[in-house]
Amino acid sequence: MVIESLRVPIVAAPMAGGPSTPELVVAVSAAGGLGQLAAGYLGVDAVAEQIAATRAATTAPFGVNLFTPGPVAEPATYATYLAELGAHFPLGTPKHDTDAWAEKLDLLVADPVAVVSTTFGCPTAVEVDRLHAVGTQVWVTVTSPAEALIALDAGADVLIAQGAEAGGHRASFLDDPAEDPIDPPGLLTLLQLLAAVTERPLVAAGGIATGAGVAAVLAAGAAAAQIGTALLRCPEAGTNPVHRGAIGSAEPTMLTRAFTGRRARGVRNRFLVEYSAAAPAAYPEIHYATAPLRAEGRAASNSDDVNLWAGQAHSLSTEQSAGELITELAADAKNALRKALSE
Repeated sequence: MVIESLRVPIVAAPMAGGPSTPELVVAVSAAGGLGQLAAGYLGVDAVAEQIAATRAATTAPFGVNLFTPGPVAEPATYATYLAELGAHFPLGTPKHDTDAWAEKLDLLVADPVAVVSTTFGCPTAVEVDRLHAVGTQVWVTVTSPAEALIALDAGADVLIAQGAEAGGHRASFLDDPAEDPIDPPGLLTLLQLLAAVTERPLVAAGGIATGAGVAAVLAAGAAAAQIGTALLRCPEAGTNPVHRGAIGSAEPTMLTRAFTGRRARGVRNRFLVEYSAAAPAAYPEIHYATAPLRAEGRAASNSDDVNLWAGQAHSLSTEQSAGELITELAADAKNALRKALSE
């Protein structure tokens, strides 16, 4: 089991759209953790290039994350919302795609990596078997015990437990607005709920930014902590300057569908405040439609029109190198556990 071989029980979250780079993966792996490449939004050739670049720089195991395709949204679902946005912003054409799921899966069967993790859903048992056959472990991101049971039935080796505190998109298998009034479980709650239904290893994700946070999830039964937002300001991360500048501020985060049509947590800005209430569930249709307005915002250094994905503890992030951060988190976690036990 890859997770048991790590010198440090820390996993780098895959952050699509630029932040996750081969350099970041290599730095995390060199420090004893597990790095992950984010295949989301990349073409198959680009994913292959990132895998090759990572392999050229390290012999350590690493993972690749895939977006599981979801249902098509009916145009009527988002037409009014896009008409409202279009009166104020440049928009692209909404479309649905599978993010080249099948082609990327074929690539990872032909050119295996240690771990393939998934977000937004679960591979079928046949797809899991294909990856197992080439020596790849399958880690499925879940947000509830019900999703965990689906992943376990498909043959998942590890569950990534994503708490409500996590930055970026919610990994929920279905993004149903009818469930918005229901509070999603926080990470410590979710870990306890999952431990009641499985003995498979759990990776804890959401709001972890300090060694004490790492210690807390390990004490709660996780085999490792997954960090994402804490890495966004590291020099090895490919975070765009507008996003990088917003991380570490005192501004709180909020959940929204405004930018992509799928619930995600980001630093609060004007766009989220004004458009979250009206945004429907339509991913990736709205993601493609808002791409031009987000690109214009980045080009103009206008943080109000950019998706600033971040977890609830983003104000604690630093600009130190990824290797230094992983080493410091591991040492602080040990100290926190010792202190807790001594008291």
